[in-house]
Amino acid sequence: MTDLNLTPNITGADDFYAELLAAHEPLSKEESDALNARLILMLANHIGDREVLSAAIEAARQKA
Repeated sequence: MTDLNLTPNITGADDFYAELLAAHEPLSKEESDALNARLILMLANHIGDREVLSAAIEAARQKA
């Protein structure tokens, strides 16, 4: 198992955030939610480690 990395680890994080926001700009709430769901599932598939994914879900829940 690989540990969940919660340390900032994205090169060009501000640029990525701007790109993510721009992708949502022309969308309705429903379309935006669907984009988020597709993105989450694609990234989860890329990670592929169920223990890491479960840890991420729990960490995200703790931030809510």
